[in-house]
Amino acid sequence: MLFLKATGVIGTIMVILALVITLLKQIIAFIGIISFVVKAFVVLAFVTVFLLVGLMAFRTFQNNRKIKE
Repeated sequence: MLFLKATGVIGTIMVILALVITLLKQIIAFIGIISFVVKAFVVLAFVTVFLLVGLMAFRTFQNNRKIKE
């Protein structure tokens, strides 16, 4: 009977350990997804800034040509 109690305790500890490992894997995956989203937003922000600067330069170039004519 004592052997069955020890097996139950060990089994319980192993199940809790497996659940903790699974939870940690899910948390790491979630952090990875969040970091990818943040990186994507940063890249999109830089692309937007470069496009806006290019658009402003193009409009300035067009306005200068119209003024000279």
